[in-house]
Amino acid sequence: MTTPQNRRILLADDMPSIHDDFRKILVPQAACSDLGAVEAALFGDEPATESSTFELDSAYQGQEALALVEASLAADRPYALAFVDMRMPPGWDGVQTIERLWQADPRLQVVICTAYSDTSWDEVLSRLDVRDRLLILKKPFDAVEVRQLASMLTAKWQMTHDAVAQLERLEDAVLERTREITRSNEALQAEIGERKHLQGQLVQSEKLASIGQLAAGVAHEINNPIGYIFSNFGTLEGYLGKLFEMLAAYEGAEGSVSAPEVAARLRSLREEVELEFLKEDIPVLMRESRQGIVRVRQIVQDLKDFSRVDSTQDFQLADLHQGIDSTLNVVANEIKYKADVVKEYGEIPDIECLPSQINQVVMNLVVNAAQATGEQRGRITIRTGLEPDAKHVWLEVADTGSGIPPDTLKRIFEPFFTTKPVGKGTGLGLSLSYGIVQKHQGRIDVESVMGQGTTFRVTLPVKQPMKQPETVA
Repeated sequence: MTTPQNRRILLADDMPSIHDDFRKILVPQAACSDLGAVEAALFGDEPATESSTFELDSAYQGQEALALVEASLAADRPYALAFVDMRMPPGWDGVQTIERLWQADPRLQVVICTAYSDTSWDEVLSRLDVRDRLLILKKPFDAVEVRQLASMLTAKWQMTHDAVAQLERLEDAVLERTREITRSNEALQAEIGERKHLQGQLVQSEKLASIGQLAAGVAHEINNPIGYIFSNFGTLEGYLGKLFEMLAAYEGAEGSVSAPEVAARLRSLREEVELEFLKEDIPVLMRESRQGIVRVRQIVQDLKDFSRVDSTQDFQLADLHQGIDSTLNVVANEIKYKADVVKEYGEIPDIECLPSQINQVVMNLVVNAAQATGEQRGRITIRTGLEPDAKHVWLEVADTGSGIPPDTLKRIFEPFFTTKPVGKGTGLGLSLSYGIVQKHQGRIDVESVMGQGTTFRVTLPVKQPMKQPETVA
């Protein structure tokens, strides 16, 4: 679309006759419009176009000219050109007027019209110091010269205006393109970060899957000998009980031994083997051994659970909040002296899961959070919410503990990896939790900042994928 040329001109001169002359030169259509119409009717010619005419406004003092320029700018109809007389008593002279006009509209083209000046032209040009928008027209002037100046300078104003507009459009386009490139770069960086994160999760999943297969084999191999050791241990406890009964009977009959040397020999042997101590220590050893065997069996069971073997439970709908609350009641003694528990539950639906195993995950995360608080009392925050897709829920357990070092963070889900002292943990809690979450087609993520705390986030599907009809089909 072609922009119409701006042919608006302002004349600032204190002589009314000058205004009449300029109007006859620049705006002739008023005088000859009727004659043109008659010629067109008589000779069949097209009416003369008005593209060569100008729109002329008059001002008789510099202040009045400035007011017209400001009004034209406010109306978004600026002047392209101003003819300014050099002397306009009693107000501003031409130089003052041009300075004020350029302050209001720097793009205004100006022609000085005068027969004489109180100052030299060099001084005038040095004061104005803008020669590319200023021309001098000395009186008496020629009509053709005036019209040529008007045509040339309005065209120059229009070209400058169009160039500035085009430059602004280009700058806007460059700015918009820069924004698009920035957004694309940000999206690319986010995608790269997400891919790295997913790649790390994939590597971890593959590693844990391999460890799970190894754990399943180890658990299977250990389970058999532990089974008959546990069975034999029960039998051994029964045998010892009978031996103690028999020993008690012998001790009761010791007084009826008639031979003094035999009685002395029995007393000496009883003192030599420390029979009274053995009667007290053997039950303690048996009890501790039973506890050790039970602990080994539990470790083997945890290994089997981590590797997802021997799992025959059925999934069922359960209230996650209810499970969290019941788990907190179970571990209340473990955490009440170490941290305050804050619940920030969101609106979530019941989920399809194995409730006892999800409770075990919650228990492991909460107990670990309590143990991470250290000597100072901390805070454990449990949050829940629904993912935007409404197909997954999430559970967060955040603590204010010491945090996990980056090198350790990479290994926390590996079986038997623990930073706790010997005897304080098996290193299977988080690996077991990881296996349970994987079994539920979910994921478990962790973020930790040294000195600030750790947050575990468990994401679980509302419905198990394998239960959906389309998946079965």
